[in-house]
Amino acid sequence: MYNNYGASYQEQRLQQLMEQKQLRDFMRMYTNLVARCFDDCVSEFTSNKLGDKELTCVSRCALKNMKLNERIGQRFAEENAKLMEEQARLGR
Repeated sequence: MYNNYGASYQEQRLQQLMEQKQLRDFMRMYTNLVARCFDDCVSEFTSNKLGDKELTCVSRCALKNMKLNERIGQRFAEENAKLMEEQARLGR
């Protein structure tokens, strides 16, 4: 029974670590998105609101980056599936 408890604890700990990594990765992606879109789109600092051109630019920038990250995730899933198939075929 002790071995099952140890394995369960290890699985929970691994799950926690994975969730922490996912959160860090998400926050890094979000921070990069904000910095990139701000740097590319915001040029007028005389008002506390974005102008129409800036709003349009920020919207397009964010959408473009979200689509890019979605596509990267899809490709990662595709490659991971291929790897899993290959490992299953080789009997690992």
